[in-house]
Amino acid sequence: MTPTVAPASGASNRLAYLVVIAGVVAGLHVWKLPPSLPVLQAQLGLTLVESGFLLSMVQTAGMFLGLIVGLFAEKIGLRRCVLIGLTLLSIGSFLAPTIDMRTAVLGFRVMEGVGFLMVTMPAPALIRRLVDTAFLSRILGVWGGYVPIATVIALLGGSLILSLSGWRALWWILSILTAAVAYIVWRKIPPDPAPEAQKQSSKPGTPLEKKPSFFALAMETLSSLNVWFLGLCFAVYSGQWMAIVAFMPTIYVEAGFSGFMAGAMTTVIAAGNAVGSFSAGRLLHRGWKPHWLNNFAFVAMGVCAFLAFAFPIPTALQLALIVLFSATGGLIPATLYYMVMELAPSRRTLAPTMGWMQQGMAMGQFSGPPLVAWVATLAGGWSMAWTIPAVCSLIGLAISTRLGRQFLVRMQGR
Repeated sequence: MTPTVAPASGASNRLAYLVVIAGVVAGLHVWKLPPSLPVLQAQLGLTLVESGFLLSMVQTAGMFLGLIVGLFAEKIGLRRCVLIGLTLLSIGSFLAPTIDMRTAVLGFRVMEGVGFLMVTMPAPALIRRLVDTAFLSRILGVWGGYVPIATVIALLGGSLILSLSGWRALWWILSILTAAVAYIVWRKIPPDPAPEAQKQSSKPGTPLEKKPSFFALAMETLSSLNVWFLGLCFAVYSGQWMAIVAFMPTIYVEAGFSGFMAGAMTTVIAAGNAVGSFSAGRLLHRGWKPHWLNNFAFVAMGVCAFLAFAFPIPTALQLALIVLFSATGGLIPATLYYMVMELAPSRRTLAPTMGWMQQGMAMGQFSGPPLVAWVATLAGGWSMAWTIPAVCSLIGLAISTRLGRQFLVRMQGR
């Protein structure tokens, strides 16, 4: 997968960062909702159930459409898929505030969920196509932090816009921003290669291979155990991270902090995750083995969750432990994105494999918070909240070790 017109190495690295920016902008559409939810409930009369559907719509789309969108991206082209996704996000964010109906807002949220997937699924494979191999790990480390970066920007910037105007202004501003990024991507990133360009190395007279069908690509992707383990590894990471981080504002409000302070403290926790992802990229670039980082991260997450909840400790110490929990967890997405470049069954299954990983991430985010809430309800408090992260960490450690062996075999077989 090489661009039709390959840019110079320095320029191609900068273009890869443009793909990261597109991912962050897509993430803003996911995280614009939490700070806006109280306003939406008041103005549109959303019920608690409808609010829950709004929050989970993206995860639901990810759980069921990740692989399909990945296959679609491989068939139509990575750049084209990103552009379509950004367009859907921009249109959905622009139209939703113009129709003052609950069903319309929910419907456009589905459109935004599909758009988010169409941007984030092909992005790592597109980065690989653009970037110098020597810099791939560093830029994937930055890409691995697109969710926490978007979370921090949306929580802080979104809250500011909401305080000055309203949710419609926030939706429209993000629509304009997304359209601008889509235009820059269209102008700057080289077009997807034509099928013939991918076969230039074939001998003269050799007939071009047909692109495999959706079904053939799906079977090639899902026939690999590595693909299933990558998805499960992402699930046990994202499940415990979302479960703990999502409930921290509630925990801090129960401890007597204001809603603003609780949100600010949670923003610090999310920022720690981005720092961890950036660090993973640097460490991988320096030659650290990805499964070393994953194993360390899973152990650290389990230990930090245990220490933060199992004992009555000061809030400041608990916050420090949760920030460390989030920061070490940030090592995992970057290393998994790096490992998938070798562990995907073939180059053409990169995007579908990313889609399957996205389904794992969405499944974890969907199921983690209810599990922790269930344990907290049974225990009559948060003292046993560490049990779900502990189980997830043990499963993740076992999977990471297995994936690490497979990764080393692939690297040695180059």
